[in-house]
Amino acid sequence: MENYGRLGFKLVIQGAFRRRKNRLLLAKLFTRPANLLILDEPTNDLDMETLDLLEELLLDYQGTVLLVSHDRSFLNNVVTSSLIFDGSGTIEDIIGGYDDWQQQQKISAEQAAKKEKAKAVPRKERPKQIEKLETEQAQLHETMADPNLYQQGDGSKIAGMQERLSALESELETIYQRWEELEKIPE
Repeated sequence: MENYGRLGFKLVIQGAFRRRKNRLLLAKLFTRPANLLILDEPTNDLDMETLDLLEELLLDYQGTVLLVSHDRSFLNNVVTSSLIFDGSGTIEDIIGGYDDWQQQQKISAEQAAKKEKAKAVPRKERPKQIEKLETEQAQLHETMADPNLYQQGDGSKIAGMQERLSALESELETIYQRWEELEKIPE
């Protein structure tokens, strides 16, 4: 047995007591009927076994759970929707956990970049830009309609064309929306 010293032994005992106390509090919490649970950092001081048990209990729980936690994997495993406080005084309600929010942030940033790119084209040059994109789109449709393309068996080429076609459609939609906004503004 290791020599913890008087203070070290006391800290080990206190830690074990705190974990046992947390287990008892969780057991007590789930034995009472309730339709709302409010949990603030419930994963602090839990061992893996108790953490797994808590996840199972929360997944089976029929009521509403308001949960504050910095444990990202716990959030991803347990929550179905999240309230995100962005620091500027707004709260965003999203479906899913932390990873889902990160993915939505990435998509939003890409859409904002596309919108900024569409805004950068002067009003008079917008028809030329639309024509250029529509021409490329038509060429892609024509190429993808050719059965020889699929007989070549180059799946990565086909996937690349599909991705480009999707990007073109998205870009055209953004440009048309921006054009409509500009048409409402007098010159």
